[in-house]
Amino acid sequence: MQRRTCLFSGRVQGVGFRYTAHNIALQHDVSGYVRNLADGRVEMVMEGPEEEIAAVVRSLSERLGGYIKQVDEEVYPPTGEFRQFLIRH
Repeated sequence: MQRRTCLFSGRVQGVGFRYTAHNIALQHDVSGYVRNLADGRVEMVMEGPEEEIAAVVRSLSERLGGYIKQVDEEVYPPTGEFRQFLIRH
């Protein structure tokens, strides 16, 4: 189990990014959230098995790779604070 924060930059707002990320995450054993940031990036925080988190990021990159310029990722110990995966506004 791990917690991973992913910051996506590029043209990632206004293209359905959060909804696509939400739909992909619901198909995997992860919890957390995705939200737009004021600086134009999208933040996604997930907790779950490492391979499940990697699968979400991989699927998102496959579907929306044309909009993603860069992904910055940081890994932390899980906190267990999330019960599901949500879109935050």
